[in-house]
Amino acid sequence: MQEQMTETVTEQITAERFAEQTSRIIASVSSVIDGKPEAVRSALTCLFAEGHLLIEDVPGVGKTMLARALAASVHATVRRIQFTPDLLPGDVTGVAVYDPVAREFEFKRGAVFAHIVIADEINRASPKTQSALLEAMEEGQVTVDGATHPLPQPFLVVATQNPLEMEGTYPLPEAQRDRFMMRISMGYPDAAAETLMLRQRERSNPLAAITPVTDATTVRALIAWTRRVHVAESLEEYAVALAQATRQDPSLHLGASPRATLQLVRAAKVRAALDGREFVVPDDIAELVIPVFAHRLLAARGVHRAGSQPVEAALTQIISRVPVPFADTRR
Repeated sequence: MQEQMTETVTEQITAERFAEQTSRIIASVSSVIDGKPEAVRSALTCLFAEGHLLIEDVPGVGKTMLARALAASVHATVRRIQFTPDLLPGDVTGVAVYDPVAREFEFKRGAVFAHIVIADEINRASPKTQSALLEAMEEGQVTVDGATHPLPQPFLVVATQNPLEMEGTYPLPEAQRDRFMMRISMGYPDAAAETLMLRQRERSNPLAAITPVTDATTVRALIAWTRRVHVAESLEEYAVALAQATRQDPSLHLGASPRATLQLVRAAKVRAALDGREFVVPDDIAELVIPVFAHRLLAARGVHRAGSQPVEAALTQIISRVPVPFADTRR
C-alpha cells in the first residue's frame, strides 16, 4: 500500500514541483540554521539521494540543530543517540528480551528506528558500537538474533563528529566512513548570523516555530523521482574517471571505492533536481567530488602540502586534470 501511494505521488511530480517542494524545506530549515545554505543543501542532498551525512566540526556550531530542523520540516520521526564510551550496540539496534508470560523473545527496538537518526559525537563511542550502524546505513534494516527488521523510510543518519585531536575521540573505521555519502563542516557563523541568533534565541526556541512543510510520503516520492534524473553516459564515465584517478594518484594511499562513485552520481542527480533540472551537467559532479570523496581517502605516508589538507589538495588537482565531457541532456 505504501509503495503504491509513493508511486502515485511520484507520477505527479515535475522538475518545477520538485524545486518548489525542496525550496520550502530549505527555507524552513534555514529559518533555524542562519548563514549556512550549503550545509542545508548538503543535508537535503543526502536525504533525497538516500545517503547519510557526516558533519565534522567543533561543538556548538549547529550540527545537531541542522538535523532536528530538517526532521521538523518534513514531519519525520527523529531520534538522537548520544554516543559515549559505554554505549552498547544493542542500545543502537535493539535487543531481544524474553517475555516470561508469552514464553518467547520479543524484539525491543533500538534508537535507530526513526526516519532521521542523529548520531551525536559518533567518534566518542568504541569502534564496535560505531559498527552497529553499518547494516542500517547500507540496507535500511537491522538484524538481531537472526531476525531482520526493516527501518522506516525515508531513513537518514546525520552523524556529528568532533575533530580527532579532541580528547576522548576514536577514529572512524574506513568501512564506517565509506557508508557516509558526504562529509561537511559547518564552520562558525559570520558576525551578522551570530548576532541574529542571539536575538532570536533569547526570546524563544526557533525549533518550536517550525511547522512541517511536507510529509514522509511526499519525501519518498521525491526520492523516487530523483532516480529518474537523466545522466548521460559521458558523465557516468566522467565520474568513473575521477574515482579511478584517486586510485592512481601517488599522493593518496587509499582511493575512492565503487560505492563512492555510485553515491557521487546519485548526489549529482539530486543537485540537478534541486536546481530545477531533469538532467545532470558536469558541474553537478565536479562540485560534489570533495564532499563525497574526501572522507573516504587516505593520504600517502609522508605527503604534506603547505596551506592545505593533503587529500583535498589531491582531489582539487584531480578535478582540474580529468577531462570534462560535453553534457548530453537528451534522454
